[in-house]
Parts: sequence; C-alpha cells; structure tokens
Amino acid sequence: MQRSLLIDPAKCTSCLQCEMACSFEHTGAFNPARSRIKIYEFEHGRYAIPFTCTQCEEAWCLHACPVEAITLNAQTGAKEVHQDLCVGCKVCTIACPFGAVNYDKETKTVVKCDLCGGDPKCAEACPTDAITYVDADWTGYDRMREYAVRTHLPSFSS
Repeated sequence: MQRSLLIDPAKCTSCLQCEMACSFEHTGAFNPARSRIKIYEFEHGRYAIPFTCTQCEEAWCLHACPVEAITLNAQTGAKEVHQDLCVGCKVCTIACPFGAVNYDKETKTVVKCDLCGGDPKCAEACPTDAITYVDADWTGYDRMREYAVRTHLPSFSS
C-alpha cells in the first residue's frame, strides 16, 4: 500500500514544528530555510497552509531531469533526488508546476520531499495532526480543491 502526506490546513497553527523536524532530519540543523516543507500564510496569518511535494503520479520533475538524478522509490512512492547525480541545473524546479522542488545553495543541488524514507518527520512532529501520513487513496488534488471551495480559500477557489 502506498502512503502519502495528507495536509489539513484547518488544523495548522503555523508553529513551524514540521519545518524544524524536516530540516533537522535532512541537514542536522534546526533551520526552517532548509526545510523541504514550507508553511505559507495567507491573509496576514488568517490561513496557514503546510506545503510540500505531492509526489505526483506523473512527476514532471523526474521526467525533466537531464541526468536522471530523480528516481521513483518503489517502496515509498517518493520521487527522490540523488544528490551524487544532481548537477544543480534546476530544470526540475522549472518543470514542477507546484514549486515543490528547490535549489539548495549550500549543496548546489536541488532538494524536495522524499517522505523521509517512509517515516515523514514533519507528520511525526505536527502537534495538531495538520500533517498525517495516510493511505495514498485518501489524498490528492481533488480533495484539496474540494476543501478550498468549502472553506472559500481565495488562492484555490478560482
């Protein structure tokens, strides 16, 4: 069974625990700027929405990489960047329609969510269960759009 992150913006308090856990897991430092998940605030903090790679079934980042540094982890379903192969050309950052692949100036490579090998630290650290790791069939763009329309979030409802 494939699993994925399910994000419930209504539960997010913008505490940044997910960003801290992610950055620590991947860099060994508590530095939200180096996190692979980001909290975006809208309407002056009225809405806080955790956002990270959705592990698209048809992953444009993976197909765009000219050196095949992004591959599918068959066990977790994550599209993973192999740092030793990445040349930092940033083509995948352009290919991702959601802006979930980012360039890391320190490593001179791209980074994106890899689901922490099947044990996502962001979900583990979230005190309000705004981020949970669930069966992949429970997530997806249709659910995000449905939630946005139901709650009248301006950035998703058009």
